[in-house]
This record gives sequence, structure tokens and C-alpha cells, in this order.
Amino acid sequence: MKTSTSEELFAKAKNYFPGGVNSPVRAFKSVDGSPLFIKKGDGCRIWDEDNNEFIDFCCSWGPLILGHNHPKVYDKIVNTLQNGSSFGAPTRLENELAELILSKNPFIEKMRFVSSGTEAVMSALRVARGYTGKNKVLKFDGCYHGHVDALLVKAGSGLVTFGATSSAGVPQSFADETIVIPLNDLDALKACFEKYSSDLACAIIEPIPANNGLLLQEKTFLLELRRLCTDFGVLLIFDEVISGFRVAFGGAAELFGIQPDMITYGKIIGGGLPVGAYGASKAIMAKVSPDGDVYQAGTLSGNPVAMAAGIAQLTECAAPGFYEDQANRTVAFIAPINTHASAKGYDFEIVSIGSIFWLSFAKNKTIRAAEEINPDMTGFKHLHHALLELGVYLGPSGYEVGFISQAHTTEVLAIAQEKFCQALDTIYG
Repeated sequence: MKTSTSEELFAKAKNYFPGGVNSPVRAFKSVDGSPLFIKKGDGCRIWDEDNNEFIDFCCSWGPLILGHNHPKVYDKIVNTLQNGSSFGAPTRLENELAELILSKNPFIEKMRFVSSGTEAVMSALRVARGYTGKNKVLKFDGCYHGHVDALLVKAGSGLVTFGATSSAGVPQSFADETIVIPLNDLDALKACFEKYSSDLACAIIEPIPANNGLLLQEKTFLLELRRLCTDFGVLLIFDEVISGFRVAFGGAAELFGIQPDMITYGKIIGGGLPVGAYGASKAIMAKVSPDGDVYQAGTLSGNPVAMAAGIAQLTECAAPGFYEDQANRTVAFIAPINTHASAKGYDFEIVSIGSIFWLSFAKNKTIRAAEEINPDMTGFKHLHHALLELGVYLGPSGYEVGFISQAHTTEVLAIAQEKFCQALDTIYG
């Protein structure tokens, strides 16, 4: 596979950006080699600057649930752009996208658009603190909520501990406002609420943790979290930046039938453009300025072009049977690969939910907590390179998940199946 143009561009990029990239995982440090510079995407395929063609399972890390360059999204963007790109004033399109979301989502009553998932989470935490009058936040080890200072923390050494900063530049005083416990640990969960509930503003969780492997939780754990939050007056925040509009139109809240107090969104609602949102009941959202005293603002919030892309994409997602078809094609894709790996005795399995999948090198061991993941990602690194050579693109990190889009037809997935099996035979042979 020729990569000389990408290597040239990466060498130049190192003069402009830290590590040569504008988001760390893109640097290919986890898989070695130079990152591929992408030139074009169409349907379920992408092409790099060396004209290598790939079946894409990264899908821009999740937003492209319809695939690249979907004609209805493209037309909506172009038609909107003809009237201007940004006004810093209300537009009809904000109303249209909000109505589309709220009319089909019984879990929130009002919402606020922002420009990223990180911004949505940051804002939701502030609202939770303002609404409850309490300060501390509970998060779960293995869940990622963007690069918010108070959430860039890891677990300490005890069962229920204050967080330790996981990034330079985050003051320990910020981490001291965050309590970190393991996922799927009922004892730690109950101990946390018994000890800290009087100063606990909110508990935030990815109901489908998908940023550190795919750590599928027992529903009983999520239900117990909901019960404790209700009993102790703590707001439950579902971070659905990945799972929102991905596993169901109403996200994991709909899939599991659990009502959170607040939800944060991103990725899919922007149709490939930068959008985030947070929402809650009318009572909670009444705390947000200008109605309330929790300040939050953004120059590009509700950007008309991004709203238009979101309207076009979510309209397609709202079609009857959309999510069932996504899930069925995903299962049909991974089942033969898992059968092949099992028959050959490979230490490998693909786990999935909806149209999200993760490559697990722990065979049949169910992994529900971050500490259970083998930090040795050598197997993924070898598989990633083998797949690139065969024309299959995955996100360049073994901790990240892959995505199926509507553009991944059964025919394309059958081709990708063969390539996965071939790549597995190469690295295990």
C-alpha cells in the first residue's frame, strides 16, 4: 500500500500542530506508522491522498450513521449555505431540528444546542450544580465525557475515591470535586451514595460505555443507579454523545427504558457537522440563562448549516425500521467472523450493540469494567495494519469502537467479512 503522500503531509503537519494532528488518536501512535490523510468519502468508503480505497468502519468516530456524503444531507447543506453560513441569531432551522428531536424523544422536554459533545457535558454539569446547589460529581472509571477538566480524572486506590487528574493542566482541586468508582460495581455505587450524597450534584455515565472498549453494563446496575439518584436527590446524566440516535432514536434511554434527569448528545445530531446538545425537563432547563442563573452561551450554537445537516440525517433515522435494520446487518456482519475465529481457536471476538461493535482480544470473556481490558494492544495493532492492507479502515486505537452505517450494504459487509477473516488468519497464522 502506497502511503508516501500521507507521510509527506504528516511531516508538514508536525510543523503546524502538536503531534501533527488536531485530535490525539489520529496520530496513529497506538498502531504505529503515519496516519492516513483522507481526501474523500462516499457511502461506506473513503479514499486517502495516495488514492488507496477503504471500507470505512470509523465513520468519523460515529456521526456518519448514513455514510459519507449522503445525498439528502448534502442537498440540505448546500441549499442552506446559499443563504449564508452563520448569523449569531435565531433561525427557523433550530426550531425544526429541536421539534424533530423532542417530538420523538419522551426523555427530555427542552434542550440547548451547542457545538460539541464536550461542550454539552460541560454545560450539563454546570446546570446540575446550579439546580441542586451541590458541588460534587460522580463518574465511572472507563467512561469518557470529553475533555472537561473535572472529568479528566481516573480512579484512586480505594473502593470509593476522589479522582486523580489524568491530564497535565487539570488542578487537583478540580479533580477533588469528582468521585470515581468502577463500572458495574453495586457495592461501590451504594457506598458512594451513602458517603457523599449530601454534596453530590449529579452522577454522569455513558449508559453504553463506548470510549474505552464496549463495556456493556447489566441493566440492573443502571436501574440501581437510577434508584439511588432518585432516593438521594442526585441528578442522573446520561452521556449519549455516542449512543444517542445510534442504538435507537431515543438512544440508550429508549433502549433500556430508563429515564435520566439530563441527557447530552453530539455526533449524529450534526449530520457530520459540529453539533452538541443537552436536554432535560422544563424545570431543570429553566435554570439556564436567560431564563435562569446558570450561564452558558456560544457564538456558533444552533449554526444553520449544522442544523440543516442534522434535520436531513435525523429525518432518515426516524424512518420505521431504521434501527432494526442497522442492528440486524451488524449482527449478520460479525457472526461469521466470530464463528471463524472460534473455529480456529483465535483469542478474538467482536462484541456489539445496535450498530456499534468492538474488537475484543479476550475471546469469550465478558468485559464490563475498564480494569478488565488487557492494556497490551499488540493484537489490535497487527490486525489494524493487516486490514489496511486489505482495504478496511478502523479507528486507529484498540480502545475505540467501530460503526456500521446505512451505507454498509449486506453486499459490502460480506466483502468486509472475508477481509476480516483473512486478516485474522494473517496475524494468528
